[in-house]
Amino acid sequence: MNGFDLIIFDCDGVLVDSEIIAAEVESALLMEAGYPIGVEEMGERFAGMTWQNILLQIEREASIPLSASLLDKSEKLLDARLASDVKGIPGVEFAVSRLPMKRCICSNSSTKRLEMMLTKVGLKPLFAPNIFSAKDLGPDRAKPKPDIFLHGASQMGVAPAKTIVVEDSVHGVHAARAAGMRVIGFTGASHSYPAHADKLTDAGAETVISRMNDLPGVVAALAAWEQVF
Repeated sequence: MNGFDLIIFDCDGVLVDSEIIAAEVESALLMEAGYPIGVEEMGERFAGMTWQNILLQIEREASIPLSASLLDKSEKLLDARLASDVKGIPGVEFAVSRLPMKRCICSNSSTKRLEMMLTKVGLKPLFAPNIFSAKDLGPDRAKPKPDIFLHGASQMGVAPAKTIVVEDSVHGVHAARAAGMRVIGFTGASHSYPAHADKLTDAGAETVISRMNDLPGVVAALAAWEQVF
């Protein structure tokens, strides 16, 4: 029997319902800059990516020069929206209370934003101090690179093969799989779209849940299966 010693949660779209807010803010900024994209497409294509990497990808694809000022403008607008509007994902406290292994958060968001959001929705005490940001690792270390997941497992003293990750984005699933970890996809946040579960499965998630209450049972079931990476 192959159990897990660590469960890693992404934050945005897994613990807090923030991805929809980011998609709304970023979609509006891109529309103003001359790149037409709706909120749903933002969530489907770019959830889990940093704003900087989103801008770089759009510049490459569309040959539209995007002002560097969009970086700071987005951060300020998004921080304001999150501070007033972000909500927690239902069922997180229930799920965490029934998961016996170590736990931590590994996110592309900054430490400051993570602390603000988690404090606002009351989840920080469940995870502190084991809250890790890819931004603290240095430039170009964000998902879909595996660096933050490997860092989190190292900090928690657990091998990647004994770690399971809960992720809502294709980019996050790719990062976790590249780190040698097993993955449960999550589609219970407001930015979810019709093909969301299929895309997470195609990216490498072993199964997908839409309710956090289902997580403990699914983790127990996956722990009973031997998986070779």
